[in-house]
Amino acid sequence: MIIIVGMSRRSPGSRLWLSLAVVLALVAAGAVAAAAWWLQTPLPLAAKTVELSIEAGTPPRQVAQAWVDAGVRASPRLLYEWFRWSGQARRIRAGSYEIETGATPRSLLAMMVQGDEALEQVRITEGWTLRQLRAALAQAPDLKPASAGLSDAELMTAIGAPGEPAEGRFFPDTYSYSRGVSDLTVLKRAHAAMKQRLAQAWAERSPDLPLKSADEALTLASIVEKETGQAADRGLVAGVFNNRLRIGMPLQTDPTVIYGLGSHYDGTLHKSDLARDTPYNTYLRSGLPPTPISLPGLASLRAAVRPEPTRALYFVARGDGSSEFSDSLADHNRAVNRYQRGR
Repeated sequence: MIIIVGMSRRSPGSRLWLSLAVVLALVAAGAVAAAAWWLQTPLPLAAKTVELSIEAGTPPRQVAQAWVDAGVRASPRLLYEWFRWSGQARRIRAGSYEIETGATPRSLLAMMVQGDEALEQVRITEGWTLRQLRAALAQAPDLKPASAGLSDAELMTAIGAPGEPAEGRFFPDTYSYSRGVSDLTVLKRAHAAMKQRLAQAWAERSPDLPLKSADEALTLASIVEKETGQAADRGLVAGVFNNRLRIGMPLQTDPTVIYGLGSHYDGTLHKSDLARDTPYNTYLRSGLPPTPISLPGLASLRAAVRPEPTRALYFVARGDGSSEFSDSLADHNRAVNRYQRGR
């Protein structure tokens, strides 16, 4: 008998599994190589530059879709999966960003998760006029002055709001942006924020307001912003102006007159200024002025549409930032004598 030792044969099933494992390994290796290639490949863009503003709390999936909507010609699902797979999706920071031709998926994500030192900030302050806002943007560091030379009307067209009055339409806040981004991107972001805050405030308005629209609420809020010396008085200031509108009494507010004077205002409001007829002279004209006169903050928006209940029709500054409120003209005159005339 002859016995052969050390010779064996693989079953057909085992050979099949071995082949399948080899194929899967090759596919996996190919997928990794393809992914690595894609991450380093420049993204196709709809224009030479693509800008996007990301608000705090935006989910990574929405961030990916927003880049595609803005002009990045790539699969939003692929972008999102890259953000998620990288482990840095939750580190994406709010801000205004710009990418140029040559940007890759890897550099796009890196830009959005960079430290604070890579982002600049511009502060838009409550009570500013559009002129003051534009001056601040012109001085902001590393902000591309795309709006320079544009009229206010042209600026609104450039941010996608043609025909909309520009004054008062930008929400006061601190905005972060990547260096080299266009100032129009920051303006679009501030405009969208004001639109959202105004709509929310208007939806929560008191039922007995004398205001007919959200635009009127914005105008009144801009006046409340300029007339409020202390935050505690804001609701009463709004209450006084709502009371006056309700009975058809002129608002008689100095900030609107000053706004209407424009460059003619020399820092002091003269008696002759009160007699100068402009669309913003609320001593000579009843009702609200034609546009807002400043950028109101959230507190003023809310106060304008939900004023504190009061019978007061008058108020005067006490000199310490607070105001004295009066129901009657006689009481108001006594308050004026006490706080303004030193009697």
